[in-house]
Amino acid sequence: MSGRTVVVLGGGVGGLTAANELRALLGREHRVVLVERRREHLFAPSLLWLMVGLRRREQVTRDLRTMLRPGVELVTAEVGAIDVARGTVATPEREIPYDDLVVALGAENAPEALPGYAAGHDVFDLDGAERFRQALDDFGGGRVLVAVAALPYRCPAAPYEAALLVEDALRRRGLRGRSEVAVYTPEPQPMPVAGPILGAAVTALLAGRDIGFHPSRQLGSIDAGARELVFADGARERFDLLALVPPHRSPRVIRESALANAAGWVPVDGRSLRTSFERVHAIGDVTAIPLPSGKLLPKAGVFAHAEALVVARAIAADVTGEPAPSFDGKGYCWVELGGGRAAFASGDFYADPVPAVRLQAPGRQWHAGKVLFERYWMGAGLERALAKAALRLGVRVAGVPASL
Repeated sequence: MSGRTVVVLGGGVGGLTAANELRALLGREHRVVLVERRREHLFAPSLLWLMVGLRRREQVTRDLRTMLRPGVELVTAEVGAIDVARGTVATPEREIPYDDLVVALGAENAPEALPGYAAGHDVFDLDGAERFRQALDDFGGGRVLVAVAALPYRCPAAPYEAALLVEDALRRRGLRGRSEVAVYTPEPQPMPVAGPILGAAVTALLAGRDIGFHPSRQLGSIDAGARELVFADGARERFDLLALVPPHRSPRVIRESALANAAGWVPVDGRSLRTSFERVHAIGDVTAIPLPSGKLLPKAGVFAHAEALVVARAIAADVTGEPAPSFDGKGYCWVELGGGRAAFASGDFYADPVPAVRLQAPGRQWHAGKVLFERYWMGAGLERALAKAALRLGVRVAGVPASL
């Protein structure tokens, strides 16, 4: 049988997982090609620790080549065009034909879509998180705001973790008494897709730290001179230090392709992750997956990871003629509080009529679990330690063996 060429677009959590799993499952007569423009892989969940000085740049990035299984062909280039009719992907240097395509290009930050954005710090960006850390080091007290510019955005828990971590940093430095911390978001509650129970639990965490929570506030612009948020209704809120969750959008190559819907995202079947085009799958933040509630599946690395495993195994099953697996919509996330403590949320996002997601009470064990996951993902050789910790905590972490 002649070999197939599987091309994976994007070297983030989803793309990296898909490429490595495909290489492990397919024989050497089949090619696995990963196309990614960046040479470094960024572990985005650790940007929250970086922004408050708990990590350094070199701890949250790694040379992408060292994270790939032998036999994965890496093409370091920008994806210029996707031609699903011809079955090709174009880069500035060459055209790559495919038999199967996995689109994992994610969502990109678009801070320039918010007038006055430069007055804040884009903490979803490596450089922006570092600049916020420096500003926080120089901070002597005042009003610190975490503002969500628009929906949707990656990692729904991140703004609330950011506020909790900033509050902890100010308290450790003796500045809490003369500082205010608050979150402004267009969402009606924290992480509304996860349901009202989880939203109420996160709201209680914020209240317990005297962090202001201001929902349903649509940001229109930032007045850099006055250092004020300007909302769509004309209201203004002053800040001394601003952590900004920027607007997000799909990559240009997706918006210009036949894959995109009117909003620019790639609609896929929620179980198979197939697009409407033959042999084309899409996973992770670039997708639009409707839930029974009418909302869309959140954009989060945990889903990209699980979806990547499903798609890689489905492509391999197609080669061997075996039944294909399906994505079950289950997910989890940590909510960092600082001080070595975290809460842990998990549940079924495909539950009908609303997701069944619960938040476990904060504890040091959850923080330790996130640290272990970070080290596992960054290749510190702690796979067994992570698996043991997961089993002790009663958590099944996607992609990590349950057997020891």
